Formats: sequence, structure tokens, C-alpha cells
Amino acid sequence: MSTYTQVLYQIVFSTKNRENVLLKENRTRMYNYIAKILMNNKCFVYKINGVENHIHIASSIHQSKSLSNVVADIKRSSSVWIKNERLFPEFSEWQVGYGAFTYSIKEKDYLVKYINNQETHHKTITFREEFIGLLKEFEVKFEEKYLL
Repeated sequence: MSTYTQVLYQIVFSTKNRENVLLKENRTRMYNYIAKILMNNKCFVYKINGVENHIHIASSIHQSKSLSNVVADIKRSSSVWIKNERLFPEFSEWQVGYGAFTYSIKEKDYLVKYINNQETHHKTITFREEFIGLLKEFEVKFEEKYLL
């Protein structure tokens, strides 16, 4: 028998100190680069989007990979690439840590729509408010002092 899985993740992380440095005109290039990192890790990408200080990724992680290693690869590789390409001149690095939330594959369309609507969503809510909302919705215990 082979191994079969279907785990859909929403992965969320921000720039260091939530700095507003991800310029809109270059975000698509960054999303495409991150998608290649995921595909190189045998992951399936459903959607990547974000705003000036954070990104959301909807992806299934290949069963041979660990979530933490995939996210570390995304952050490490994209940081180097962003700096080499001078894509976002004020970008220093990604935040330490990330959020990851699981969804049923039946919720895929909802998740993709949610990620697609990030710019509209963030006209009324901050990243901090959104992230705390996700942590509460998914019943993840957290300490506010670590959410600077």
C-alpha cells in the first residue's frame, strides 16, 4: 500500500516587525518564486497572496515533507532571492515563526477566496487582528506578548 494524504494548509507569516515593505508592483513575482519553492518540495499550491506586510499561502504539503521544513525553506530561499533581486529595497527578513491552519479540501474554494481578498480585507482589519482571529478560530493557544 502507498501513502495517501490530503491536508490543506493556510500558512501565514509577516515581514520582520510587520514592516510595510512588500511593494504591490513586485508581489506577484515573489508569489511565483514562492510557488516554485513549494513545487520543488513536492507541494501543491492553491493560492498565494498578501499585502505590504504579510502573506498567506494555501497549499497541500507532500507527505514526505514536514511543514516546518517547508516553511523554513520558503522563508530562507525567498529572503535571499528578494535581496539579490532587490525586489523590495526595504525588506530585511521575515518574522520569526508562522501560523499554519488546516482546512478540509471541501473548504478549498472558501480559503482561496479569502486569500484572494486580502487587500479588501485589510482595509478594515490589521494583520494583528486577523492573525489573532485565526488563532482563536482554530483554538490555538498563544501568548499576546509573542505577537508584537
